[in-house]
Amino acid sequence: MRNLNAENITDAVIEEFSGCRDERLKTILNSLVTHLHAFLREVEPTEQEWTQAIDFLTRTGQKCDDQRQEFILLSDTLGVTMLVDALNHQTSDPMVSESTVLGPFYVADPPQADQGASIDWNVEGEPLYVEGRVHDERGEPLANVVIDVWQSDSEGFYDVQKELDGASLRARFTTDDQGRYAFWTVTPAPYPIPTDGPVGKMLEVTGRHPYRPAHVHFMLMADGYETLVTQVFAEDDPYLDSDAVFGVKDSLVRDYRQMPTGEAPDGRSMPSSYRYLNYDFGLKAS
Repeated sequence: MRNLNAENITDAVIEEFSGCRDERLKTILNSLVTHLHAFLREVEPTEQEWTQAIDFLTRTGQKCDDQRQEFILLSDTLGVTMLVDALNHQTSDPMVSESTVLGPFYVADPPQADQGASIDWNVEGEPLYVEGRVHDERGEPLANVVIDVWQSDSEGFYDVQKELDGASLRARFTTDDQGRYAFWTVTPAPYPIPTDGPVGKMLEVTGRHPYRPAHVHFMLMADGYETLVTQVFAEDDPYLDSDAVFGVKDSLVRDYRQMPTGEAPDGRSMPSSYRYLNYDFGLKAS
């Protein structure tokens, strides 16, 4: 532990973790130290640059609260979230839906809503009717699947970003005995991720735009099946190929079809045009 220098300090730090009884934790820490030290040797930061890095991480933590997670945003914009997702949810089965990022605006235990209900509480926008079914790997319908949905409004804002009287555009549904789900909402818009914090500043100084393509978030949960966290993106969105958080996959892109006035799929009479999205989800057994 004496006379440490740029060549021997990595081994000294790893040796200090040798007494760790949690083998998985020890493996993670040893790898972290090895790669972090290698990174520093490669870029050779000045002391000022390292202080700036610590300040950036400090401000990232200070921006987090019970309605916003700036560290998730940082992970998303560096592609780390999608890499972790890819490592943990690899599938070649076309009957199983692909996953993508959770995002920073998920709120646990959203309001329970009935099949076909409208969740556009306290907001306005172009109506969107969403429906589909949930099935297993054999295509058999899955009843009683819990589905959390959340999204931005037609101006690109989530409810937690606005001073609303309660939740909006987020709810929890349960599939029926045929695995079906359905709800009314508003058509989401492409939107910038929050740029008023350190992550937004990072995007600005590196010449990156902050926009995400329009989408609706879904989280599907059922006993005996892996939880699916995913999004369904609008087919004609201009940001599909440059999503700020790298979350778009071809299988998750669908037509938010423009529909004329008249009778909607659920029998509702629509005096104006609206959008229609149909998407089926496949769950993987755990």
